[in-house]
Amino acid sequence: RLSFRWWWLPYSSNLISVIVKVFNCFSPFCLLFLFLFLSATLSIFPNRSQFFNYDPVTLSCGELKNSNWTIKRNTSTKTNEECSKDWGTKNESNCFLQDPYPSDSGLYWCDSGAGACSEAVNITVTGGSVILESPVHPLQEGDAVTLRCMDKNTSFIPAEFYKDGLLIRNSSTGIMTILKVSKSDEGFYKCTISGSGESPDSWLSVTAGRPKSFHSPPMYVVLPVVGVCLSLAVVLVVLVLLFCLWRNHKGETDPDVSYTDVTIVPEVQPKSDKAETDSEATFYSTIKPAAS
Repeated sequence: RLSFRWWWLPYSSNLISVIVKVFNCFSPFCLLFLFLFLSATLSIFPNRSQFFNYDPVTLSCGELKNSNWTIKRNTSTKTNEECSKDWGTKNESNCFLQDPYPSDSGLYWCDSGAGACSEAVNITVTGGSVILESPVHPLQEGDAVTLRCMDKNTSFIPAEFYKDGLLIRNSSTGIMTILKVSKSDEGFYKCTISGSGESPDSWLSVTAGRPKSFHSPPMYVVLPVVGVCLSLAVVLVVLVLLFCLWRNHKGETDPDVSYTDVTIVPEVQPKSDKAETDSEATFYSTIKPAAS
């Protein structure tokens, strides 16, 4: 019995459409999974949140170069402004604010264009003579932090530091260091320099510390792992679909497929009468007519 078990051929077009539907269903989860690993972090150079008027500022979305990530901002007058379209100039994932004004103060963040965003960073541009150099991003409990009071024209001069409006330290060098920050150190900080003025307030954020043994995996490790996982998921989906189709087909007859019983028997040559005749002796005689 010879059977042509290409039962899945009539289902090939349906199989492709099912796979496409499965990918459409899982694509949001895949995107969410990728965003968790490939989320951007806004970096600022110089690494501080306060700037003097006309001080150039560079903003970057980190390792996600040549991608669709861009930098946006909200100011006191406008919202959701995109770099290079409404403000600044763009180069790959970097955005340059060449001559910032106080009107450029606001919240800045990285935006993927597909719903993923980084944490927003508050940037303050002042027209005054004093700024406070403080961390841009939240600190972990136990980290060390250095606050520096800067005068526009002079460096390393005596300054006073305030937290939530209360004087906490006098420094002859204009520098204040906290060796191990805790949640109680969170708050608004500012500094004053005699004869120059005071800086704007900066919010110092402190979050719960992570275990010392924890290390974030680098991008060159994460990307191959994500690729392998997605490839295995594709193979698994195809195998499951094929198995389901086979189970449904088992015991059923497909009207579009023909089955044929073929019986093979050896060919037997029929006996020939001529052969039997040839095997017997043949005699010939001559008959002469009688004389008249």
